[in-house]
Amino acid sequence: MLPQEHLIARVRELCQADEHLVAALTYGSFAQGEADAHSDVEFWLFFGGNHAPALDHRAWLDRVGSVRHVVVNEFGSHVVFFPDLIRGEFHFATADDIASVAGWPARSAPTDRMIVLDRTGALRQALDALPARPHLPTSAKEIDELCGRFANWLVLAYHVAQRGELLRAVDALSHAQRYLLWMARLAEGRTGHWLTPSRRAEFDLGVELVDPLRRTVTAAEAGAVGEAIATAWVCGRRFWVALAERVGGEVPRELFADLDAVTLSASRPA
Repeated sequence: MLPQEHLIARVRELCQADEHLVAALTYGSFAQGEADAHSDVEFWLFFGGNHAPALDHRAWLDRVGSVRHVVVNEFGSHVVFFPDLIRGEFHFATADDIASVAGWPARSAPTDRMIVLDRTGALRQALDALPARPHLPTSAKEIDELCGRFANWLVLAYHVAQRGELLRAVDALSHAQRYLLWMARLAEGRTGHWLTPSRRAEFDLGVELVDPLRRTVTAAEAGAVGEAIATAWVCGRRFWVALAERVGGEVPRELFADLDAVTLSASRPA
């Protein structure tokens, strides 16, 4: 039994025993049945409105297990570091927030595997209202938007690299890579991990696709950044053309020509 499973069992016990808790759910790899020794434990906890403001978050988390450190991340959830670098994400919310679950892009797992506690039935109703899988871009407009966002980050990476801001270029490339992975998954029909496109990409996409995508990850060195930008464009160009043809759309040929021209010299130092 993985140590994460002991933590999950403990959270379930705490949820059942906490009379102030209205509902709770788990999500991520364990709910999906894809977890391993490196997986996080992840929960949403919905407390009664009268109790939520007075809740001591750290005290609640300390009851789960030995806590090395807790930080509130940029999305407002409490990230807990347990022994052996096990991460836990805990979203503390109110019962009024349960309805907002119905606005999520999709369920991350079957409803029964996600529900930890549901005293009113409202959480099940919200989860059952969600599609099993997220919406995928299918129209010419959606494809153009997806690919255009890739180009946006790639062009930014090119310009800041030419200016000599190589760390900023690497940062921009990381955003371009996310869209590039979405484009690759959509073009190849391998959309199983759509919401986090880098997840299990090496297994989902295969060596022939992953090898060039890996070359878009680079150190902040002028020549390496230029090569990564050029490789990203070669990959993105191919996916963009394939996706546009699939939906009867058009590619921005003048933009393509501009990117074709600059990526030939992208490896030159500023």
